[in-house]
Amino acid sequence: MIIQNVDKYRVCEPLFEGVRIVLTHMGETFSPDYIQGISGAAFKIAGGCPSRPTCLYTMWTSDFIRSLGYEALEYPCVDENGMDVSDAMIEAVKHQIDLGNPALVWSAFTNLEWDVVCGYDNDQKQFIGRGSYISADEYAREAWNRAALAEFPFGAILIGDKKHAFDQKKAEIESLREAVRHARTVNDPNAYLEGVQFYEKWAADYAHEGRERDTADAYCYQVYSSARKAAVGYLREIAPRYNKAGDDLIKASGWFERESEQLDLAYPYISWISPWGVDEERSKKLAPILREAADCYEKGILCLEKALERIT
Repeated sequence: MIIQNVDKYRVCEPLFEGVRIVLTHMGETFSPDYIQGISGAAFKIAGGCPSRPTCLYTMWTSDFIRSLGYEALEYPCVDENGMDVSDAMIEAVKHQIDLGNPALVWSAFTNLEWDVVCGYDNDQKQFIGRGSYISADEYAREAWNRAALAEFPFGAILIGDKKHAFDQKKAEIESLREAVRHARTVNDPNAYLEGVQFYEKWAADYAHEGRERDTADAYCYQVYSSARKAAVGYLREIAPRYNKAGDDLIKASGWFERESEQLDLAYPYISWISPWGVDEERSKKLAPILREAADCYEKGILCLEKALERIT
């Protein structure tokens, strides 16, 4: 059983783009940029650990679905007593597909992300679908017990009926507040950093000798550089609805666009294709790019702060 014509991932992001894909199939018209924006993912920046894009969020995926007015039915692989209930999860996903709707399954195809499952093969005991960085064209196939073998076996989320109206204005304003809060967060320098504090340290670290390009750099770059492009479209999409703050939102989008351009320039030096470990020549090229990207990011946040003053 395979549901055909399920949309591709338009943003390489692990928690919320899959929600958008499922809702699109169910008839919703949210743009990829909009979902990244109201979820808060479009404005995040952090690092130091490969799990930051999946651990640092405004709200967890199931709660985000509920904030849009929909039921979010969760089917874990392990119950509260530590018992394996993955068979029930698999059957629930199959039933959802039989009803014509894709499901979200953790680590179905990728490594510790919410993937979109839109089919299954009973003979091969496989799930069929897409992940953020897998199967852009052809559907992927993996054993349907793969989710149960994940380090964190979260299982599946099925999107159910719409229960209440989505409060668009409230969600949009809150997304701007959260973007500013995140950007201005100051943590212990020895802890995991985020926002402006992380961005400045990222650039400064590569300006000094001995900085390794590691898995955290490559994965965080992959996610955040993709999501930041969505910030540009999101702000331009909502700006016309806020007369007093519209100009500030457009200015912010311009700064995030410039930041995205800088992050594109960083691709050869910090993405998965860049050299592993220490490469001083690479670092000399990368450090000023990250410094400029950090500056553009903060200027975008300043514009959001001005916009919020006019809105609230």
